[in-house]
Amino acid sequence: MLFLLLVAFVFLMPTFLTISSSFFTQSELASNYGMIFETAGKGSYISKQTSLKFIPDKVSFGQYFTILFLSPEYLFKFWNSVKYTVPIMLFQVVVACLAAYGFTRFRSKGREVILFTYIILMLMPYQVTLVPNYLVADKLGLLGTSWAIILPGVFSPFCVFLLTKAMRKVPYAVVEAAKIDGCNEFQVFFKIYMPLCKNILYSVLILVFIDYWNMVEQPLIMLKNEELYPLSVFLSKINSGEAGIAFAVAVIYMIPTLLIFLYGEQYLVEGIANSGSVKG
Repeated sequence: MLFLLLVAFVFLMPTFLTISSSFFTQSELASNYGMIFETAGKGSYISKQTSLKFIPDKVSFGQYFTILFLSPEYLFKFWNSVKYTVPIMLFQVVVACLAAYGFTRFRSKGREVILFTYIILMLMPYQVTLVPNYLVADKLGLLGTSWAIILPGVFSPFCVFLLTKAMRKVPYAVVEAAKIDGCNEFQVFFKIYMPLCKNILYSVLILVFIDYWNMVEQPLIMLKNEELYPLSVFLSKINSGEAGIAFAVAVIYMIPTLLIFLYGEQYLVEGIANSGSVKG
């Protein structure tokens, strides 16, 4: 038990330090972490005089005031993150539900081959498919636009695999009973499969949101205009002289992910564990 508490503390300490440091004054940040000085051609060094503190002596909201009212560029980048993540999350789940239902209900000679291809694509890291995505976006004239980020995300194979696995665990006797009662394919899909796969749907939504909310490679490669960058990319561009701003922006950036995870933690665990099994 003590070991688990220690591991939990180690994992949670960076998050807690980020939140607490966002309320530090600039002078406290300098003494807490040491100032990083950069001079052209002379390298950099960190001051050795540091006194690590978890609680600020004087709470400051200046960083949040700057972000929310004086520097709208941070909010614009936050909106860019929302603009990319929400459509990908919603449309990817819609496409995955229809594809998974097709892999589950309709039998054909090439069905398993196509599903195996989906699995292979899912196992490949994003860097492997980056060049084909780039070439396709370039040929379609989408390079440098939001669609170059959204369209590849909508058709990601990850959700298809999870939902297919979940739907195949739905007993066929339930489907047969629905057919006897006069249900057509659309009714079977919406009234049988969707309710029984509710937990895995929530799990997929959470995982997709977290994945694309933290994306970095896609915007850097697909977008040419920095004004279109999401906040996940822009965070790295905040220089060391604005450490307080960086901590505050990081806290704002974490809020949607933390809220979604805390709200859907139970669905996430149950969805992955049960994968659509029917409870008696």
